[in-house]
Amino acid sequence: MSLTSIHKTITFAIMGDSAASGVGDTDSLGVNRGWSFYLANAFNEPLTYVNVARPGAKSAEVRYIQLEKVLSISPDITAVIVGGNDVLRNGFDPTAIYHHLRETTSLLKEANSEVLLLQLHDPTQIVPLPKLLARVLRRRINALNAITHSIAAEFGAIMLDTRCIENVYHGSNWHVDKMHPSKIGHQMLAAHYRELLIARHWKLAPVLVESPRPISRTRSIVWMVKHGTPWFLKRSVDLLPAAMYLSVCEGLRILRRRNHDEGFEMEILRQYFPPKGELLAS
Repeated sequence: MSLTSIHKTITFAIMGDSAASGVGDTDSLGVNRGWSFYLANAFNEPLTYVNVARPGAKSAEVRYIQLEKVLSISPDITAVIVGGNDVLRNGFDPTAIYHHLRETTSLLKEANSEVLLLQLHDPTQIVPLPKLLARVLRRRINALNAITHSIAAEFGAIMLDTRCIENVYHGSNWHVDKMHPSKIGHQMLAAHYRELLIARHWKLAPVLVESPRPISRTRSIVWMVKHGTPWFLKRSVDLLPAAMYLSVCEGLRILRRRNHDEGFEMEILRQYFPPKGELLAS
């Protein structure tokens, strides 16, 4: 696409939640930058960069609020990074997420935009959680990733398989909150998206890597007390009803001597998306 439009100004739009808005990577003025900032700077052609992502946004906001803003600027490339807040809130509805993300992707493709999607990592690999809460979280994230992979395959969107990145769970790649990428992690994501875009014939220079500012132990503790702990407690309360419900379901299945690990997880996915569950579970 870009090979035949060397002098065209490319419009690069970002939609989604905190991972899209750049949380975990701030400049000296406290402004979030994130992976899309580094990726935007790697384009060889003139570029208009617009980021309408907002921390806390869920898939419904992306579909019904952010999408309208982005379509108005006719983006050539659009990143849609959302689902984390849907997963971490009570009332998790994978069917609604599927429709929101599918409609968003479909409308962007109709507008001739290249679409970038992201597989969520497994936060239980870096954050110690109670066993029950970790089980609920993993299942929700697996359902979300199944949705995202299915939509990427249907529309030919670019999909970054985060879990396939070498050493993705190394501590240096993660912010002090252990939920968002650090500056290094954001630059890592930018570099991998660059490779995927080059495979689609976009022209990009190497992603410039900046060294992170040292963060003292005291500063990390202050941040966690002020921001991290309240955030975690709120999300835990959000997830508690779902955790209790799933624990009862699993208890009943154990009594019935049924397998309740991978087989149960795939059964959940099939229930979410009848009759296309087999595709999403594959």
